[in-house]
Amino acid sequence: MKKVRKLSAFALSLLLAGALLAGCGTKNNTTGSSDNATAEPTQVEATEAAEPTTEAEATPAELTEIIVGATVEPHATILNSDAVKNALAEQGYSIKVVEYTDYIQPNSATEDGSLDANFFQHVPYLDDFNSKNGTHLVAVSNIHFEPLGLYPGKTKSLDALPDKAQIAVPNDTTNEARALLLLEKAGLIKLKENIGLEATVKDITENPKNLQFYEIEAAQTAKVLQDVDLSVINGNYALTEGLSAAKDALLVEDASSDAAKTYANVIVVKEGNEESDKTKALIKAVTSEETKKFIEEQWQGAVVPVF
Repeated sequence: MKKVRKLSAFALSLLLAGALLAGCGTKNNTTGSSDNATAEPTQVEATEAAEPTTEAEATPAELTEIIVGATVEPHATILNSDAVKNALAEQGYSIKVVEYTDYIQPNSATEDGSLDANFFQHVPYLDDFNSKNGTHLVAVSNIHFEPLGLYPGKTKSLDALPDKAQIAVPNDTTNEARALLLLEKAGLIKLKENIGLEATVKDITENPKNLQFYEIEAAQTAKVLQDVDLSVINGNYALTEGLSAAKDALLVEDASSDAAKTYANVIVVKEGNEESDKTKALIKAVTSEETKKFIEEQWQGAVVPVF
């Protein structure tokens, strides 16, 4: 009987041990399931990590740059204004303004493609430049007119102008003619009848004061002011030297005259780029109402918008 009890006890021990082992197996399986469950957050994290990529894809592309050559005043100032920059940004563009101190380099750079456009000249000068240099540049939009002015140097008034006074004038074809027409308007000289924009100093028929003319590069007409009696200066170069056609000049071109239409400063591009997206965007920005208001407030008549 005792043996039976011992055997029964032994059998019971085996059953309990089996149950315990089965319990450990369940725990192991649960642990395995937990491992798989632990992997799920990894997948969620991967999904969450992918979200910034989606946001980055939704970020607007960088602005496309338009490179424009310009003389400093007022052209570069206009192009660098918030009015122009904001209008361009709305169209997906930014602007890089390359400043020049002469009239030759910006045209050459536009011709060779270094610039997308330039802004410093009027059509008569452009036509003359193309003719003489074999370039293929075209005006695409009239922007403003800068009245040419006759400025006092050593002599402060027309009445005080002495005999053989020295007068500086631009030496390029169109601006020299323009300067001589202004001097004729002042009553200082007389030109050949109907000579117009073809006038040179050789076309002076009357010079009662025996004025001496110094034909120099347009950019230098403001810089030599202290060395001559009078100087005829383009509006942008006058502004660069702190001169105002409205306040400092003895005589200026009429902003409502035919000269204002003829000598309106224009945006210029190389032939073939007239209808490019960059050209259209630039024109839209520079001829906006905001830009017009900026020009009028900034220069108060020394620079006149014509769009």
